[in-house]
Amino acid sequence: MYDVVDVVTPGKTPWKAILIAETPGKLLDNNDMILNLNQDCTLDFSWVKPGKILREITLTTENAIECIDFCVEHNLQYILFDGGWYGHATTFRADASYVSVPIDLAKVIAYGKERGIGVWLYVNQHALQKHAKTLFPLYRKWGIVGLKFGFVQYATHRWSVWMHDLVKLAAENQLMVNIHDEYRPSGFSRTYPNLLTQEGIRGNEEFPDATHNTILPFTRLISGAADYTICYYDKRLKTTHAHQLAASVIFYSPLQTLFWYDKPSFYNNEPEITFFENLPTVFDDSTVLLGEPGKQVFMARRKKDDWFVGGITNNNGSNEIITLNFLEPDKTYLAIVYTDDENERTSTHVKCSSFLTDSSQQMKFKLKPSGGVAIHFVPVMRGERIKYKKYKGQWL
Repeated sequence: MYDVVDVVTPGKTPWKAILIAETPGKLLDNNDMILNLNQDCTLDFSWVKPGKILREITLTTENAIECIDFCVEHNLQYILFDGGWYGHATTFRADASYVSVPIDLAKVIAYGKERGIGVWLYVNQHALQKHAKTLFPLYRKWGIVGLKFGFVQYATHRWSVWMHDLVKLAAENQLMVNIHDEYRPSGFSRTYPNLLTQEGIRGNEEFPDATHNTILPFTRLISGAADYTICYYDKRLKTTHAHQLAASVIFYSPLQTLFWYDKPSFYNNEPEITFFENLPTVFDDSTVLLGEPGKQVFMARRKKDDWFVGGITNNNGSNEIITLNFLEPDKTYLAIVYTDDENERTSTHVKCSSFLTDSSQQMKFKLKPSGGVAIHFVPVMRGERIKYKKYKGQWL
């Protein structure tokens, strides 16, 4: 029989940490502590490329080509073939070295490579246990760029070691990794950055309500990146679409899954999709502007000179005011604001507005129940200011 923990003495024991802050927002502001308790990476991970990913839900060549074209048009970097591409994955009889559905995988990979779009594959724990050492070199030969591990074991020392060994094996074969289901991060991504993200969250594919979403940043997100799987067009959503836009900022993930249950044909030129197009997945700076679990959260993240803000409220809605002192002083910004508005004639009812502002200003928002707001701040040159109106502190 094995013990709870398998070690050979003398050995090292895992660290434990308690994070304390004066406000809930400060907890999230300091969540890099867990990451930094891990050893720094010592290998070359220059091949690791964060980005946005679209799931191909039909498991067909035709729709995969359509998804790649959609990714090119809307600045997404990857597509994913999820569970089912090699048959019934939840059995040890399944062969993950063979495509069992009508996908010409070689054609899709080549088409994507020509257009700068990488292909990820889902692989269930049964196949990973059975023959990961032969599968990973095979996937690299095929031209796969990343793997999504499914239904992994996680709650014991032995399974944690097994998981870390798989991430290391993936790194040897230059494969990025997204661990799904109940695995929770412990900062191992610092040592092996090819582990881009993980689930370990009741994300959007389960259609949680808005109040649930306002709690997650102060619980799960303190541990690290979370693959929340934005489901933008799905009619089962329990939040508004502006709430979904904001979630892509608040729920940090270097591999950001968008349009989880959607097809490219669902897109109907909604103007707010520009926010997804411009949004990076890794940032140079982040700060919590407002935050109280169960009530609201506003996050601001900077990439180079641009700032992205996401704000969400709970099931009841709220009036919120944010101060823009995170912006660089003495610089004018174009604020591109995406808010819920039932008067908009699109199916998503998101209003897009633009105006000039600066770090001395505040913004006021009347957030409808389960609503949100997303903002992209772009520095503007002096000669361009005449094109836009000045923000006058009105409620949005």
